[in-house]
Amino acid sequence: MRIYIMRHGEAQHFAASDAERPLTDRGAALSEQMAVQLAGQFDNDLDMVWVSPYLRAQQTWQAMASHLPTPKRVMTVDEITPYGDADDIASYIKAVVSVEQPANLLVVSHLPLVGYLTSELVPGLQPPMFITSSIAAIDYQPDSGNGELLWHANPEG
Repeated sequence: MRIYIMRHGEAQHFAASDAERPLTDRGAALSEQMAVQLAGQFDNDLDMVWVSPYLRAQQTWQAMASHLPTPKRVMTVDEITPYGDADDIASYIKAVVSVEQPANLLVVSHLPLVGYLTSELVPGLQPPMFITSSIAAIDYQPDSGNGELLWHANPEG
């Protein structure tokens, strides 16, 4: 299966709280750009999308949605905020994958979680740095519980 881990688009620096920081226009545009690039990875199906409850992640998904196949299921996952526990999230992914057997999963989240989660799913990998709107693609093998980093793409602009 393929797991795509994405950091949200560029966000405003100030808001009433960190969770309420909206995307900038540039953040929305670069997230759309990455969605167009990502769309070529799917054979007409996008099984699952998990999105952080934070506004900038929700808006990132909204900017991407029209450029990707309609997912079978979109979930807001409260645990994938900036300081979510990567080990717990990786265990949750493994449990969901073993039961539901999706062909692919897109996770839209934040630093530092995206880097730590990538390294949890790819043994021996140091947590990669994610600029805003970047995506890592992992070929995940449910039988072994291990993944291989296929690519890590950044937006142009």
